[in-house]
Amino acid sequence: MIKVIGVRFRNAGKIYYFDPVNLEVKAGDHVIVETARGIEYGYVVLGAREVEDEKVVQPLKSVIRMATKADDEVEKKNHEKEKEAFKICKEKIKKHGLLMKLIDAEYTFDNNKVLFYFTADGRIDFRELVKDLASVFKTRIELRQVGVRDETKIVGGVGICGRTLCCHSYLSEFIPVSIKMAKEQNLSLNPTKISGVCGRLMCCLKNEEETYEELNSKLPNVGDFVTTDDNLKGEVHSVSVLRQLVKVVVTIKDEKEIREYKVEQLRFKPRRRREKPQVTDEELKALEALERKEGKSKLDDN
Repeated sequence: MIKVIGVRFRNAGKIYYFDPVNLEVKAGDHVIVETARGIEYGYVVLGAREVEDEKVVQPLKSVIRMATKADDEVEKKNHEKEKEAFKICKEKIKKHGLLMKLIDAEYTFDNNKVLFYFTADGRIDFRELVKDLASVFKTRIELRQVGVRDETKIVGGVGICGRTLCCHSYLSEFIPVSIKMAKEQNLSLNPTKISGVCGRLMCCLKNEEETYEELNSKLPNVGDFVTTDDNLKGEVHSVSVLRQLVKVVVTIKDEKEIREYKVEQLRFKPRRRREKPQVTDEELKALEALERKEGKSKLDDN
């Protein structure tokens, strides 16, 4: 076991482990640490704790010091400089006629490097742009191409639920999502309804996946034949997953009737593999395009 603290450098960014040495560090503190990019100013989100050795990427860097008021001022000034750097870079991109969309600008704490994040449809030859920017800022320049998910995470926004986007507010890393999750939750397979602001499948599809899988495993499929606790046989008409209720078409005195039962009132064979829901050709094409995007996004992230 190794004693570490968890530090973030961006809002809802990845959490990195550092050795607190002999410092009394708690969640909410600001610290100065050494990273692969140089000296950085970070926000402590996880107080001192012990974690398993395999969860730590070696070599484990140490905290240099607790952030002082002077450090806070430097960080504040850096944020102000980033706005100006963003504006200048945008003008330079236009000047060079490059087909790229600038997303964000970021100064390292020691001002040793300026990073510019952008999106583009393909590869961009930005060598001349880098030279131009280096002559303006007199420091190292790094241009980093990101995907649409990362763009949305950086820029932020509001989802269809009316709340701040999950990726921008609390998700440290993107989680794998698939069309199967939407099917399991009986959601509309209309791509516009299951896609997020970024145009990819919504991250929140993962939130209730395990719950729906557990609840669905206890229910029969629509079309299955069941036996009720009052010895009636019938075909499943519909199911209410969250309420665990099943509507069954039963025959009583030569007349068909729909009755609702709790799942524990029914006897049926173990659930067979769920059949694919019926979709129109237009929906199928849109879903296939969305799944291709998901596959490409995973490759880009790697």
